[in-house]
Amino acid sequence: MSNPFTSAWNPPAAAPPSRVSRTTRNNVVDWLALSGHSWAGRMHDEDFLARLYELGELGSTDTRFSDAAGDIWQHRTRNDDWDDDWIFTDARFNLRDGSDENLLRFLAETVHPLVRPDPDAVAQLVTGYNDALRADGFELYETGRIGLQPIYGWRQIAAVRAPAASRLRDHPDLADKRVLIQHLDRINRDIESDPAAAISSSKNLLETLCKIVLSDRGVEYPASDDLPGLFAKVAAELAINSNSVRDDQRGSDAIKKMMRTLTTTVQAVAEARNSSLGDGHGGEVESPAEARHARLVYNATTAVAEFVVDTWRP
Repeated sequence: MSNPFTSAWNPPAAAPPSRVSRTTRNNVVDWLALSGHSWAGRMHDEDFLARLYELGELGSTDTRFSDAAGDIWQHRTRNDDWDDDWIFTDARFNLRDGSDENLLRFLAETVHPLVRPDPDAVAQLVTGYNDALRADGFELYETGRIGLQPIYGWRQIAAVRAPAASRLRDHPDLADKRVLIQHLDRINRDIESDPAAAISSSKNLLETLCKIVLSDRGVEYPASDDLPGLFAKVAAELAINSNSVRDDQRGSDAIKKMMRTLTTTVQAVAEARNSSLGDGHGGEVESPAEARHARLVYNATTAVAEFVVDTWRP
């Protein structure tokens, strides 16, 4: 039930420009609602929000009260006639349209040990949040502990389109290519927990895509061909080179430079997998790869892969 009372409260000034898009905010909020977890955890709404906001300084939208604390007590504790997800449409808290910091602090608080002591629930929420937030270059991460329970903060990272949401999944000419989808699933699973494996899967994804394109074009390739060799054949078949950029196109010199870097990028992805960063060739020591390295390799991989598909099936 929406708030039935006339508001005497004036909304805040426009928030500063945000990097977390409206789409990502909606995805996070919708996912939380569908997860079955209360955003306030084991706390009453008022107690939870008092950890983040000065409720006494936020005006009332109910003429019977002077501040937000009174509203929440009346409509969530006493009568419970507001929807469970009322917070996401209340302009005083501005979670859908406010600053990035406002949203991210709120999300981090929903997984604080005092709010949510169940570690399995915390892990599920953090995973769901991060799957959405990484598309815009943010994530929740562990900043400390209370006993054995982690405390989360937030930070900016290199933006990565989640493998679970890759455009390759929905491409009509790739719909039946289960091996390609399996690589995306492995990257999505491992990019944070096993970066070396995600790096290897990124290289395997490019190899599989090259073989799909070459088979479609009737181009033979030896089983011994490595990724750079396969990509060279794909580039030749699809005319992926700087000469394919029209000279009269605005910014053509810049685009030509980027086209020339595709081969270099593919070579770098292959080397990352074959070096100590990936898990290829049965290394004797543990890979030093971190999640940020895996995200970098995946970002490079998906940029090349989507360009290849867009050229192959424009």
